[in-house]
Amino acid sequence: MILPDVNILLYAHDENSEFHAVASAWLKSVLSTEQVFFSWHTITGFLRIITNHRVSANPLTIVQAVEIVESWLEPDNSHLISLEKKNWPLFSAMLTDGQASGNLVMDAHLAAMAASSGAILASTDRDFLRFSGIKVINPIKDVN
Repeated sequence: MILPDVNILLYAHDENSEFHAVASAWLKSVLSTEQVFFSWHTITGFLRIITNHRVSANPLTIVQAVEIVESWLEPDNSHLISLEKKNWPLFSAMLTDGQASGNLVMDAHLAAMAASSGAILASTDRDFLRFSGIKVINPIKDVN
């Protein structure tokens, strides 16, 4: 079970990224061989960034970006996950134990989703290493 962070999703679709080929091949592989979990905030983050002309050199239209997300969510091995009220103690522990504030709050949220689902979190962001109880892989580094 894999839970990709937004950076992996962006690299997989940004042909200008030096990590594009590796991230794209990795994502294609896990989408065909693993249970893949997506969170709402990684999907909305992907849509926000990939369509923003201030961030992307070649932004996609929202129609193009939505089609990409639909292709991820279409297979039976693809799942949208979120935290529930019962997960608050887990999330709050990730926040406090990981000393997460500011931008790290979203990382703690994703880490709590990985912990609650038993998924491996895939990211190039080393900040996830501060959260205990989850396994983190870097598909870019682990391939190179």
